[in-house]
Amino acid sequence: MVWAEGGGSAMPREQGASPNGQEPRRPGRGLNQVTLVGRLARDPDLRTTTQGVPRAWFVLAVARAGPDHDGEREADFVNVVVWRQLASVVGDHLQKGRLIGLTGRLRVEKFEDAGAWRTTTEVVADQIVFLDGPRKPQPTPAAPEP
Repeated sequence: MVWAEGGGSAMPREQGASPNGQEPRRPGRGLNQVTLVGRLARDPDLRTTTQGVPRAWFVLAVARAGPDHDGEREADFVNVVVWRQLASVVGDHLQKGRLIGLTGRLRVEKFEDAGAWRTTTEVVADQIVFLDGPRKPQPTPAAPEP
């Protein structure tokens, strides 16, 4: 299942437009696009802003390509935020351990905290693909009969 924020329809491509329907890259413009596949490290935190806009935040565990020097697999833990309808979908359908793919953009913010400058990095996702089904509850073993 694929969920995308904005939900526009396909439009004919004009000459010179890029294959993905966005404007062609011009000198001096940056490219900020992130694609990740991983598992949710914890349940999403779904909240609503004071203006009534849904926002969901979660951590995605993304496995690295190969084992480390000890033969262990490593993962990067990436903060992800989604907004509006996509946030509601995430809050309703995803939980810890679910495998997803996402695309979005990287956002880095600097702020002052108790006199020290801090930096946060997160992915603002605009499309999420569910790559596995919901986890089924495990049946509880029947109690032994006396």
